[in-house]
Amino acid sequence: MKLLILGATGPTGRHLVDLAVRSGDSVTALVRNPTTLGDLAEKVTPVTGDATSHRAIAAAAVGHDAIVSTLGRGNSVRADGLFTQASTAVIGAAGEAGVSRLVWLSSFGVGHTFDESSATQKTIYRTLLRSIYADKEIADHRIRSSGLDWTVVYPTRLTHGPAKGTYSAADRLPMKGNPAISRADVAAFMHQAAHGSEWIHRSPVITD
Repeated sequence: MKLLILGATGPTGRHLVDLAVRSGDSVTALVRNPTTLGDLAEKVTPVTGDATSHRAIAAAAVGHDAIVSTLGRGNSVRADGLFTQASTAVIGAAGEAGVSRLVWLSSFGVGHTFDESSATQKTIYRTLLRSIYADKEIADHRIRSSGLDWTVVYPTRLTHGPAKGTYSAADRLPMKGNPAISRADVAAFMHQAAHGSEWIHRSPVITD
């Protein structure tokens, strides 16, 4: 497949790019600074641009089979409009470029998944992650209403551990405590979702 990846230099995005390249996909990485790709720059087609820019995404997406977004705010607990702005840009750009498939990384506890959270998770989501989750909720709603062949992925707490390949994925999963999943496993799931139709118009929850 030809994949346009947003957030390619982030901790989840790097796993996704590496997996896609090893799988034989043609990868375009939209990044603000191509030098941050490091050794990945030789394995992908780097395009300089901002993930909140309709124009940049539309130009980069032409001829691709899917857009996959692993955008995140790193260690910040403030959204600063990243997800609402990026979702608006992606939806418009995808339509303009003729790309119907979108796999979008969100977080468990956003929107309808909050009601399925454990007491421990709810406390974290209402306080520390409040700004980011409010922004993501708006973005996720826009994507589900977009008319694209979307998949919005809801992982639990992300870790930097190795891929296990034994995670659970379902429309709903019971929660206890504050479960986690590695970014490597999230990347593997998103890559698989982009290549198939099983998760189109679904919002899978994934966790170890």
